[in-house]
Amino acid sequence: MPPLLDAMTSGRVRLEAQKGGTTFSGPSSADTWGFNQPFLGPTLRMKTGQSTLTEVRNSLDEPISVHWHGLLIPGEVDGGPHQPIAPGATWRPELPLSQQAATAWYHSHVHGATARQVQMGLAGVLQIDDGQDDARGLPSEYGVDDITLVLQDRRFTRRGQIDLSLSMPESMMGFLGDTILVNGQVGATAVVPKGMVRLRLLNGSNARIYTLALSDRRPLYLLATDSGYLDQPISLKKLRLSPGERAEVLVDFSDGRDVTLTSDHNPNTGMMGGMMGGMRQQSGQFSVLPFSVDPALPARITQLPSDLGGSRPNGDATNAKWRRLSLDMPMGMGMMFGRSDRRFSINGDAYDLEKINFHVPRGSLERWTVSADMMMHPFHVHGVKFQVLSENGRTPQRHNTGWKDTVLIDGSADLLIRFDQLAQADAPFMYHCHILEHEDSGMMGQFTVG
Repeated sequence: MPPLLDAMTSGRVRLEAQKGGTTFSGPSSADTWGFNQPFLGPTLRMKTGQSTLTEVRNSLDEPISVHWHGLLIPGEVDGGPHQPIAPGATWRPELPLSQQAATAWYHSHVHGATARQVQMGLAGVLQIDDGQDDARGLPSEYGVDDITLVLQDRRFTRRGQIDLSLSMPESMMGFLGDTILVNGQVGATAVVPKGMVRLRLLNGSNARIYTLALSDRRPLYLLATDSGYLDQPISLKKLRLSPGERAEVLVDFSDGRDVTLTSDHNPNTGMMGGMMGGMRQQSGQFSVLPFSVDPALPARITQLPSDLGGSRPNGDATNAKWRRLSLDMPMGMGMMFGRSDRRFSINGDAYDLEKINFHVPRGSLERWTVSADMMMHPFHVHGVKFQVLSENGRTPQRHNTGWKDTVLIDGSADLLIRFDQLAQADAPFMYHCHILEHEDSGMMGQFTVG
């Protein structure tokens, strides 16, 4: 488990981006980056209803940033591309949290370098806590029955270093590795009590979409989506999780049997004829994480809660301003030779750090229709949570009926968004594809709120 950095009482967090060495498999150590450790970062726990004073020092040799993905905070502390932290510098944002309890995360967001910096390890999980999990009847003992799982894929060179190279198909579709990492480890097993266990799942991969299931087909009980709890659990056989998305699920281990968390192969892979990454199969499953039941561990929760105290959005889009966004990809020879008029873009505009794409009045409600023709794209909006009104004109899939900040666009989706956080022109909010190679290559825009 990542170490827990609990700011519930102190209201303070200190992070340092640093170089390190990590042995993933075999005898060789890979050059890695992390926050407060060699690879990845600690799990941060912050209390909603109070501000958390955060200090981030950059001890690396290049600028980084720290975007608080999922936090509903003003643009000036959001940590996007406009807020780089220079080598040797320290950034001290104060994060005023007033949102519902949720599992968020943090990662570097320097334009043009996000994919590489996250690959090297600049990411971690952030828990927003309201202290009410006991009342909800939910597992809450960190690392015992409340387990944080960062899912990522990597490739390694023969010398054990992280392989950051991109083939031409991967430049188009996004990086896919041939090795699954869970919390930065290869080949680990999670040991769990003989009872209900909560899994906080983060897809921290650059491009891989996971379709998660348990090997014996026991259900995953969905408790929470990106931005908070549901009203009641939803029983799922499979859970699709795209880059940037989080989900909290309960798994019942009371029968004492071991089981493995598996995933189907990346659904985007087939669009390029299976040329991407070492996992070349177009169907079938691979193992993500085995679970071993230890009856000696305390099983604190044995019943599935019926009321989570959360909600599912049910907004009215009748009077909302309608905005249409097309996630556009370059094709053909323009892509192969990097022609500037054939770039990744949104509505034909590739990202420009100096260009504000639009302004939104604070407190306004908008309906966004987001479409993607070529492949599936995870779509993220900073500084907001939203309702998925429909997907391809139909009722949203069950796992998308909660509050979201990232959603997988497979064709088109209608989103209903309320804008309550301020964002000025010098620190605007981003909207972008969360396939990090697409984001770095221009499939991103920015807007102000005021």
